[in-house]
Amino acid sequence: MPATGIPFRRLALRSLRTVDFDFHAVLDPIRLCLSVPQALAWLVARRPAAIFTTGGYAAVPVLVGAWMLRIPVVMWDGNVVPGRSIRWTARVARCLTVSFDATCRALGGRRPCFVTGTPIRNQGPMDRAAARVRLGVGPDERLLLIFGGSQAVRRFNLAVAEALPRLVEVVRVLHVTGDAGFDAAVAARSALPANLRDRYRPERFLRDEMTTALAAADLVVGRAGSSTLAEVAAFGLPMIVVPYPHAAGHQRRNAEEMVLAGAARLVEDEAFDADALLAATAILDDPTQRAEMAAAARSLARPGAADAVAELLMAAAERRPFPAPAAIEAISRGAVS
Repeated sequence: MPATGIPFRRLALRSLRTVDFDFHAVLDPIRLCLSVPQALAWLVARRPAAIFTTGGYAAVPVLVGAWMLRIPVVMWDGNVVPGRSIRWTARVARCLTVSFDATCRALGGRRPCFVTGTPIRNQGPMDRAAARVRLGVGPDERLLLIFGGSQAVRRFNLAVAEALPRLVEVVRVLHVTGDAGFDAAVAARSALPANLRDRYRPERFLRDEMTTALAAADLVVGRAGSSTLAEVAAFGLPMIVVPYPHAAGHQRRNAEEMVLAGAARLVEDEAFDADALLAATAILDDPTQRAEMAAAARSLARPGAADAVAELLMAAAERRPFPAPAAIEAISRGAVS
């Protein structure tokens, strides 16, 4: 955040990443208690017109302060099934914005709830042909993009390592390994026959290049985080989705929405291996199925999600009525510029 020039302020509390009973189990309640007056003091000094939050434990001190000062809150959640922290913090929101219809039902009907989709990075002017040239993909070649998101990429890296000699014979592979798997992936590339090495491109992370990768890809293998699914849908790509098996099963429910729409095939985490990865490429050999899955993905896309959320946030900040759900739907679908 500081590198982008966006002011950033930390509170005393930390994000709850584990449930292990250690010294943090004693310190976390203390940090939380210290963070409430810390957040309240900042809110009194700055008096924001509105607050946007994704809920969760780390947001609690600010939301408590917002409730005390009567500052309107707009909350967004990207999972089909909201977690316990989201359910609690939703109580102080003036309106809710979500990625799935089912989330509104799960959070109850006591406050306005709008299906906006998941805000994603700007797709920019990059078109498919230019993206494929940039990545060295020929017009008749097919590109498989594999990335595990921020959690549990080891399962993906092991499957790629075992399948790689056979995989590069049928597709080009762009593989996001994370830091831990990058050196092994480079070694695996070096072990390939010389004429096949350029068909495998491992990268630690893609960051700004992710838009180029999605624009160029023919098939995506990835996790079921809300942002991942939203970006894949925005580019109209068929997907093999391998939900992260922990975190209360949130990703599995997210993945099921894609599968139900016909945009993805689901492979359980424990079943994802080299054979499953190789079997996934069969989609590329069936033009009809591939086209149907791509169309289904596009039907789910909400490229204007960020604009829709911003419209609701501005309404809250200006203390005016929220737009009609149909208007927010049109903005989120990109029908309103």
